[in-house]
Amino acid sequence: MLTTQTRRRFLTTAALAGVASLARAPRLMAGEGNLETTTVRVVTGGEGICNAPQLVARELLRAEGFTDIHYGAEVRGDMTEAVGGGAFDFSMNFASSLAAAIDRGVPVMVLAGVHIGCFGLFGHEGIRGIADLRGKSVAIGALRGPAHLFVGAMAANVGIDPDKDINWVPSPPGRKAMDLFVDGQADAFLGFPPQPQELRARHIGHIIVDSAVDRPWSQYFCCLLYGNSNYVQKYPVATKRVLRAVLKAADLCAAQPERVARQLVDDGLPEPYDRVLEVIRGLPHDKWREYDHEDTMRFWALRLHEAGLIKSSPQKIIAEGTDWHFLNELKRELKA
Repeated sequence: MLTTQTRRRFLTTAALAGVASLARAPRLMAGEGNLETTTVRVVTGGEGICNAPQLVARELLRAEGFTDIHYGAEVRGDMTEAVGGGAFDFSMNFASSLAAAIDRGVPVMVLAGVHIGCFGLFGHEGIRGIADLRGKSVAIGALRGPAHLFVGAMAANVGIDPDKDINWVPSPPGRKAMDLFVDGQADAFLGFPPQPQELRARHIGHIIVDSAVDRPWSQYFCCLLYGNSNYVQKYPVATKRVLRAVLKAADLCAAQPERVARQLVDDGLPEPYDRVLEVIRGLPHDKWREYDHEDTMRFWALRLHEAGLIKSSPQKIIAEGTDWHFLNELKRELKA
């Protein structure tokens, strides 16, 4: 069996040479100037499988010239606040959470969508679509958390008032929202990997919305890379290289899911290899070149605004909290 360092060297070589063209990297680096800082701090929000591109990107960041790389797992409170407040420089988060953070004035900058399709909405008997959530209970981690924002926006999209027409059931301390759904204490639940895969395997409830395949949700990124606004403004070369590393890592997830799954499990991800592989194969990581990143923020900001969950217009969210010029440069440089 390969050692961790050997696997990492293999992944770095494969990602740069096989997926993102190692031969071009030195020329691109020379053209964009020297790194303003060799330090980067990334918070992953735990060991969720959705974060695979961030986790795989560690060695790619080293290849980009970063020598002082810090990874953090979980933070107290909202992760966007930790990045906006300067405790970390970059992370990935859900489109709904990012729109809500920008609406609150958190100084973060969304840089690119990374993949689509990570969430699944489940229901018990009698719930066959989003419209059936009217008058029903939905288990969530916390009010204004990702599940609340996503389901609230989806409900508003079919004419349901999320404040008046849905009974939200936040999980109490020590319990998970999925447990409430499993125990029958809620009619519906929106899960993130590996929760949808686990519910399917246990034959509990049924899928209402699979965001990897069901329109319109499958037409937009669920998870995007964002950075601390001051870091992005102060260190543009470093920002571009961070984004390049993450996008190359997304390419690697698409091209070699078995290698990535094995890497994550060997590095301590607390899920069995087969489950990790199932998730990575099921998440489209190869859409960042073709999907409209700005349209994702516009779509979710509009849905959240209609639901009364944010006050800002989509135009304001995009103007104040997004910067696509790094992405546009990399689309030209990292052609498949």
